[in-house]
This record gives sequence, structure tokens and C-alpha cells, in this order.
Amino acid sequence: MKKTIKKLENNIVNALTEVCETAKDDIDGFIWLTHTVDFSNFPSSLLITCVFDTNASLNNAKAEAQDTQLIKAIHKAMFRIGVVLKRPKHNVTFNTEEAGFKP
Repeated sequence: MKKTIKKLENNIVNALTEVCETAKDDIDGFIWLTHTVDFSNFPSSLLITCVFDTNASLNNAKAEAQDTQLIKAIHKAMFRIGVVLKRPKHNVTFNTEEAGFKP
């Protein structure tokens, strides 16, 4: 991995860690997030998955527009490190451990 790619990956991880820690405190049922990326097609290939404990928790978060709050927080965090997500709703997905999601 080239130095610039490694630095970018570290910046992404740090930014997402901040969002994750805040979300764990603010959103009931939110437990973690993960990401995948293909740097040859970056940033459109960046996919961030926000994971909740149960389907009910995810549904409650969506009913209270907390999914939109998470998308906005991720978008802002990426922007702060110089990553512009043209369609953040396509870069962020939601899943649950109850549904069997594993990293």
C-alpha cells in the first residue's frame, strides 16, 4: 500500500471512529460501523455500514430520522478530511447483528 493511500485510510478510520463513538452514545441500539473501499475507484467505492443490535432498534432509528443524522455526521466527517461524497446516501448502508451481519 502506498504511503498516500495508507494515510488516507488512516484518516478515514479516525474520522469514522469519532462518528461511531458519538453515535454509540446518542443512538439507542447503534453498536458499530465498518467500511470497505476500492481506492482505484475512490471515493465512490467507499461503503460504510452502520450496524444496530436488532431490527427493532434500526427501525426505531429510522422512524426518528437518526439514520439521516448518521449519514450527515459521516458526510461531515469525510468532508473534514477532504473526502467529498457526492451521494452520501449511497455510501452509507444500515444493517443489524440480528440479521446476521458480520464484518
